[in-house]
Amino acid sequence: MTKGRLEAFSDGVLAIIITIMVLELKPPHGATLDAVAERCPAFIAYVVSFIYVGIYWNNHHHLMHTVERVNGRIMWANLHLLFWLSLLPVLTGWVGEHHESTWPAALYGVGLLSSAVAWLILQSQIVRAGGTLGQALGSDLKGKLSPVCYVAGIALAFVRPWAAELVYALVALIWVVPDRRIERLEPR
Repeated sequence: MTKGRLEAFSDGVLAIIITIMVLELKPPHGATLDAVAERCPAFIAYVVSFIYVGIYWNNHHHLMHTVERVNGRIMWANLHLLFWLSLLPVLTGWVGEHHESTWPAALYGVGLLSSAVAWLILQSQIVRAGGTLGQALGSDLKGKLSPVCYVAGIALAFVRPWAAELVYALVALIWVVPDRRIERLEPR
């Protein structure tokens, strides 16, 4: 398989994930601002999840530019990542509808943590296969900090679900800027 085909497949899956998430949004049940306010938690959950999918899509694009050849390990690691990301629409809908509840906030964090771990596995398989990614990876502060924040958010969900959701949103904010280490390796 070529890296272009792997990237195209991943792009398609990520596009479907975003489509499913937006289709899960429901319009307000009235024509007042109070009706709109009732839907705000679901919309905020959608925005945060959309940002996460966008971050993965953007960084996946840069990551694929470091791959010289795709092997079976990379394909399975990529599918592993897509599996966890494909659960985001369900988790987003659940946390959006029950934003003050423990289990939706905790399991949303588990989904984010699992996606982050899957990303690290994909990175390690790409480095193992050769290519230029190994040259770019350094201390990876964001990559190491994110899983710690997710674990903290999961624990926090059992005390203050809203605080856990805030932690998840803050982690998304630190990832909005693409990973410049990888971007520097791309051909000009």
